[in-house]
Amino acid sequence: MDELHVAIIGAYGSAGVAAADELLERADESGHEIYLTLIDGGEPGGGLCILEGCMPSKDVLSAAQHRYQARHDDRLMGAPAVDPERVVATKDDHIHGFAEHRRSHVHDLAERDDVVFFDEHARFVDDRTIAVGDRTIEPDYVVIATGSSLNVPDLPGIEDVEFHSSADVLDATTFPDSAIVMGFGYIGLELVPYLSEVGGVDLTVIEHDDHPLDEFDPAFGETILDLYRDHFNVDILTNADERRIERTADGGVRLTVDQDGIETTREADTLYLFTGRQPNVDGLGLENTALEATQGWVGSTMQATADERTFVVGDVNGREPILHVAKEEGFAAGANVLRHARGEELEPYVNVPHHVIFSGLGVYPVARIGHTPETASESTMETVVVTREASADGVFKTKNHPEGVATLIVSEADGTVLGYQGLHLHADVMAKTMQVVVELGLDVRELPDRAYHPTTPEILDGLFRDAVAELET
Repeated sequence: MDELHVAIIGAYGSAGVAAADELLERADESGHEIYLTLIDGGEPGGGLCILEGCMPSKDVLSAAQHRYQARHDDRLMGAPAVDPERVVATKDDHIHGFAEHRRSHVHDLAERDDVVFFDEHARFVDDRTIAVGDRTIEPDYVVIATGSSLNVPDLPGIEDVEFHSSADVLDATTFPDSAIVMGFGYIGLELVPYLSEVGGVDLTVIEHDDHPLDEFDPAFGETILDLYRDHFNVDILTNADERRIERTADGGVRLTVDQDGIETTREADTLYLFTGRQPNVDGLGLENTALEATQGWVGSTMQATADERTFVVGDVNGREPILHVAKEEGFAAGANVLRHARGEELEPYVNVPHHVIFSGLGVYPVARIGHTPETASESTMETVVVTREASADGVFKTKNHPEGVATLIVSEADGTVLGYQGLHLHADVMAKTMQVVVELGLDVRELPDRAYHPTTPEILDGLFRDAVAELET
């Protein structure tokens, strides 16, 4: 039986671990003796999501959520104070446990005879040779799973000012009086209310378009603007583009923006950059290979377009930087490495979009499952799209959060549910139900129309009824 040596660079991350697990699980059916070299010099190690991403952010958001809901309810007297030091300490304790669990799993794998782990950074010497510490290895296949890093925009003056990232916010125990926020995507939508609620920061947010959430129906982005302005006192400049930034005499920042063709300036104590992520390939030595981390450098099979024996998974491939997608890409890459080694056709990774943004401190989360009205209109399918305001269902009023909107997209031909988007209380919880409905291709006319009153999933029943009525007209 031939030996097959696979090196995984970034073995602590979710995508790297998934690829390793998949390769080892399929070893018996692979037709090869598989040997893995796991490489990760991260400190303390555990992967971006655990250490600086979705897990610590939800931890700190929960404290702000409790304060907001108490403050927002006029039946209650006063708002509880948030202790930022306690928030960060609790988060660190939880994250330490999660990261230790991940590291333990990797170290347990390394106890096997067919696995070795190097607590080192890796660098390509050429297409198939990797330097790891003071040694070199020449694996048959390489899986790159090195995650992402902050995307610092190419803005005149940015190199002369200090800025804070999302990771800095998660560790913050003190806050500035005022700040400018660049970046109002997923990260900004989650952390802007936190800075306002816990830090009391006077915020100016730059939004390039009419509203955020441009992949959704406009009602979603408009709802976000209303909520953030009215409930969190955030100043959001829409249709605004950054032109230049500079330090002020007192150590703050001055940003010049073009808003609807008119240039104005805004000053604040601090700049927060929530401007997205980019592939983390610094120091990886890609210049010594055929690889180049540009758009489209990785195909749907997770195989690099420039090297058939390199697979790239997770945030680093730039395709869809979300935790659960990274894991699924890792599984897909592991299976495709073995298919390639056997001379078989590779299978593309195709996922039904299923995302949740914990906007509005998680009180007003945004969930997307499957098609949006925009993506459905770009297809050849004829669809029925129905939208429902949360305020149409009294349960949202009784729970003191009547704001929000939800949309359902179904096939006009056969009633198949193609997509759901929700921006309202408990939309995150409903996401799993709607994922099952969409991925099983269920007919909206066959879904149960009964709510366990008074519960917020009534909004789903309303959408089902509205869609059925449209289909029958």
